[in-house]
Amino acid sequence: TEGRITLDGVDIRELPQEKLRGQMGYVSQKAVLFSGTIADNVRFGRQNASDEDVWQALRTAQAEEFVLQKDGGIDAEIDQGGSNLSGGQKQRLSIARALVRKPSFYLFDDSFSALDYKTDAKLRASLEAEKAHAALIIVAQRISTVKHSDKIIVLDDGKIAGIGTHEQLLKENLVYQEIVASQEGQEVERG
Repeated sequence: TEGRITLDGVDIRELPQEKLRGQMGYVSQKAVLFSGTIADNVRFGRQNASDEDVWQALRTAQAEEFVLQKDGGIDAEIDQGGSNLSGGQKQRLSIARALVRKPSFYLFDDSFSALDYKTDAKLRASLEAEKAHAALIIVAQRISTVKHSDKIIVLDDGKIAGIGTHEQLLKENLVYQEIVASQEGQEVERG
């Protein structure tokens, strides 16, 4: 209801929708894949992506290993909706599709929830290189997914309940402390 979001100094409300979408790499919680090859699905993010661009996006998305195990590699066929893949595999291909775009910013909307904790951690580590040329916005319920973020915004019933780093929120924010406590034993590390 107030404030503004700028992209390269321009209020996003002033940008044509097509231009704004062209600068964004969006990955939703529910992975969406199409019938065709793995390469086709990744290149949906950028049609002129080279094979090396596709492989680099797959490496960053932690998808290279399972793609190499498929007959045909990036030319392996994907069924409509990705029904021949696991939930985590589908999500990693959706993430690779966003990565191959090389956008100004990424919006990961609870995109890591289908991943096991180990893959989630490896993916977040590999995304560090993306921060050099793009902003990362991560919506997540897992503390382990966001704990190393530069800034965490804690929401409670749709309202901001706190803003800070993991360490600051852990010391000062009751809502955040309750979330951390509820996730203990699920590989959430304190401090």
